[in-house]
Amino acid sequence: MTDLNKLASFIDRLLAKNCSFAIWSMPGSNTPEILIAQNEELVYPACFEKLNGGEGFVFAPYKINKNLPLVLLKPGIYKKGMNEILNIDCNMLPNTEKIDIESNKAYVISREDYLNDINRTIEVIKSTKLAKVIVSRLIPHKRKKESVGEVYLQLFKQTPNAFVYMVNLPSNKKIPQTGLWMGATPEVLLKSEGKDLETVSLAGTQSRREDNDYSWHTKDIEEQAFVSRYLLDVFYKFNIHPYTTQGPDTMESGKVAHLSTVFRFAAKKLATNLGEFVSELHPTPAVCGYPKSKAAKYIPEIEKHDRRYYTGYLGPWRLNGDVGLFVNLRCMEIMPEQYILYSGGGITARSVPEDEWEETNKKATTLLSAIEAVQNK
Repeated sequence: MTDLNKLASFIDRLLAKNCSFAIWSMPGSNTPEILIAQNEELVYPACFEKLNGGEGFVFAPYKINKNLPLVLLKPGIYKKGMNEILNIDCNMLPNTEKIDIESNKAYVISREDYLNDINRTIEVIKSTKLAKVIVSRLIPHKRKKESVGEVYLQLFKQTPNAFVYMVNLPSNKKIPQTGLWMGATPEVLLKSEGKDLETVSLAGTQSRREDNDYSWHTKDIEEQAFVSRYLLDVFYKFNIHPYTTQGPDTMESGKVAHLSTVFRFAAKKLATNLGEFVSELHPTPAVCGYPKSKAAKYIPEIEKHDRRYYTGYLGPWRLNGDVGLFVNLRCMEIMPEQYILYSGGGITARSVPEDEWEETNKKATTLLSAIEAVQNK
């Protein structure tokens, strides 16, 4: 049995024991990391600002409320590297009581209704000051008897340039079920690089090309510019200057490619108010829209499902002094009978409804290809 097979089996045993844990790998790294927490090591801050002094692994929803809390897994057991993880004695970990709750009902929109919603959104954009809004949908895929651990490792192997993760937060007496989530997100919210911090403006999507000969439409360029403009507004509020930029460049992730601009600045600029900065930064126009206040108000009017942890953010927070928060894109919630994939697109006045439907399908291929590779073995 290879180490990857052993890791898949270990993950499945953690799930069978109903443990709270996060396992992840950073973009460009083949080194997995894991944090396993007991119930007393789970913290539910009312807002991100309360995490200024905390450390661990953060899992945040799109919008915090009592049923969808911000969760900090404190480092009860933290290991980095395949050998270290496989040395954990699973038999020593306690079984966590399973609390039966009603499963979340996933609203799956038809193609016709989605196209109607996009047409309606384009008309709203043309007749108001709303410039861009993200409209998402749910894509179900039936579970068989495949190993969830193997699906995670397949995703880990095929998307090396993404933040690949699995988070399991089963229900307990304090909160309803946050659930089991998996994803491979390309989008940095805030990441430390030595003495610098980095955030990324990411937007625009097309299928990945083998020849790397990419060209971008005006709609994609405009959509990405909205995100960059918003980031600079946040920098101004926090008096962040000077800063450097790199891009826009094409960034490949899984089966798709995006336009990306990297912004870097000195970490000391946010020495005392990093939590406040993250709260102001999220949600960016890449997952909400522009202007943010108008887009945030419109989204619940047009979307018929709850985003839950999709388009929230997650990652290590001051773990070993480092920060690695990523926007929760290319993600799915794993239910007993099915996978629920979340996928969305940025709608502007230049959008073509049929193209937007196809874009959500393209984005889903990153996860679907990993699931199907394991199911078709």
